[in-house]
Amino acid sequence: MFEPACVRARFVRGGDSVKKEEKELVVADLAERLRTAETLFVADYRGLRMTDIDNLRGRLLDQGAKFSVVKNTLTRRAAEAAGNEALVALLEGPTAIAFLEAGGDPVAVAKTIADAARETRILTIRGGVLEGRTMSGEEVETLAKLPPIDILRGQVLAAIVAPLTAIMGLLTAPLQNLHGLIDARIEQLGGAEAAPAAEAEEGDTGVEENVAAEPEAQAEETTEETTEQTTEAEES
Repeated sequence: MFEPACVRARFVRGGDSVKKEEKELVVADLAERLRTAETLFVADYRGLRMTDIDNLRGRLLDQGAKFSVVKNTLTRRAAEAAGNEALVALLEGPTAIAFLEAGGDPVAVAKTIADAARETRILTIRGGVLEGRTMSGEEVETLAKLPPIDILRGQVLAAIVAPLTAIMGLLTAPLQNLHGLIDARIEQLGGAEAAPAAEAEEGDTGVEENVAAEPEAQAEETTEETTEQTTEAEES
């Protein structure tokens, strides 16, 4: 929720005419916005016209960010209440803050603010807070030069998936080689077992033939002896 126009105008003029009740409402509103914001960009708007501020506010709203001119004393109280101490260091001089909630594109918002700073040559990027980390003005400008968040996510995903694919290839290749070695070993063992079996069969056949031949030889010898004895008897 934006602060009322009358309150915003008093902040821009730097006056202290805001009533106590209004201050409490502003602090509570700022604290809530600080709690829900994932990214904050802080700029020094000194010298900007109200038309320039309103124009930038509209452009940032298109990016999902709310841009507000704030008073440092009230914002410090709100930051302390919201537990956002990182913001306090950036609250020096005339301050305007772009609030971006989770799910927004911080790169697009940083780019919009950086473009406004170049166009006006008056707006100064003081810094920001990204996921609880304080950023300098130079870091915000560097962020503005990055590709859109969707492209960044795709690049990060590609960088993660590529090594994983390589790792899977390295892990799978030895397994495939191992399977090949196992199959080859099985074939080798199968051939080794078949050879002794064949030799054993050949050896067994030879023994049987020898055993069978021995009785035949003995029978022939007995027949010859009987024939000789018969011949001798006849001669006698």
